[in-house]
Amino acid sequence: MIGGIVMSQSNLEKQEAKLKALNQKIKEEKNKIEQRLGKQIISQANLNYANLSNDNIKSLSKKVSEFLKEKSVGH
Repeated sequence: MIGGIVMSQSNLEKQEAKLKALNQKIKEEKNKIEQRLGKQIISQANLNYANLSNDNIKSLSKKVSEFLKEKSVGH
């Protein structure tokens, strides 16, 4: 019986490691999408990086978010 418990614990640890790796991969993919989206918005809007302080980024993000919410409600 002890051998079965050890085997189950080993399998559980392997599954937890796989889950952790998958969660990390998901996090990395989200970061890539966020970066690409940000770059595209900056590029398309011809924004100057020098003018993008944290306050300006928050303000722009809020405006983009509100615009997108209005568009999705209109559907």
